[in-house]
Amino acid sequence: SRSDDFTVAMETVTAWAWGPLSFLTFLALLRHHPTRYVLQLLVSLGQLYGDVLYFATEARAGWSHSDPQPFYFWGYFVGLNGVWVLVPVALLADACRHLTAAQRAIDRPRHKAH
Repeated sequence: SRSDDFTVAMETVTAWAWGPLSFLTFLALLRHHPTRYVLQLLVSLGQLYGDVLYFATEARAGWSHSDPQPFYFWGYFVGLNGVWVLVPVALLADACRHLTAAQRAIDRPRHKAH
């Protein structure tokens, strides 16, 4: 079915792109590499995009892959999967804050020594 094809495609991208890129981001953060916040931004944005597609696909399917019991739906499906939305949002905000500070420092006018 179409939703199965979509899921396989998304999981393939996750495994082959976001997985290794996440590891590179981790290494860049450990080593204070200059690209660390750009990588953090890319991985977080990719994760958030996947989350939005996951929830949107499930909503379009009428939540058919989720148990309709309120505790399960809100606690497990929304609550636990929601962590995968909150963490990338927090990391996106962190990366944007650092990248903005770096750009502000570069844009600051330099005073010429006389």
